[in-house]
Amino acid sequence: MKISIVLPTINEEDGIGDTIDAIPRDEFAKRGWELEILVVDGNSEDRTREIAAEKGARVIIEPRKGYGRAYKTGLSEATGDILVTGDADGTYPFDRVHTYIQMLLDENLDFITTDRFADRGERAMSLKHYVGNFILSSTLRLLFGVKVKDSQSGMWIMKREALERVKPLEKFDDGMPFSEEIKIEMFRNKKIRAREIPSCLYARKGVAKIQSWKDGWRNLKFLIKHRVVG
Repeated sequence: MKISIVLPTINEEDGIGDTIDAIPRDEFAKRGWELEILVVDGNSEDRTREIAAEKGARVIIEPRKGYGRAYKTGLSEATGDILVTGDADGTYPFDRVHTYIQMLLDENLDFITTDRFADRGERAMSLKHYVGNFILSSTLRLLFGVKVKDSQSGMWIMKREALERVKPLEKFDDGMPFSEEIKIEMFRNKKIRAREIPSCLYARKGVAKIQSWKDGWRNLKFLIKHRVVG
């Protein structure tokens, strides 16, 4: 079985190396899993691509802007039977990713998203981001009946078949709303067994790229419009 890990990056030289190093390759080998690491880079101006390549990742340059755009490109390029996502800033627990994959297999799930608030490290998320996430997650639950506590989590573990059962990737949003949209698609599809599991959040390495108010407002507008228009 092959596992593809997709990491979107832009100027993440402080975190990309540690993120890739955290992936427990020995646990993958023990289980007989083949590993593919894809870094989808938005034209970084630092050493992100160089470090990623040195660590064994396949680097794809995606000049078109957007968080969702990076994932649409990366997930389309990935060749694994199971697809894993996450940021390259050291915040997501890639050191635990083998246990999440094993859970997907043992419990016959199709899609897992992670709840970072179950174990949030000191200084891992600002109060502003915490409140914004609470508002967006509450709105998602209210408008779509999707029972997740962390609508903005970017670590997902999914079977390739699950991705093939939802709408085409190119129809997803190119920006930050991609994270909400994929959860809506996965949890509301009756042919997909989806679950949110407790996870954690580590302190970020490097400078944050998210624009809190701008991105938060765009995410909120997306949820409202998506509920009305469909």
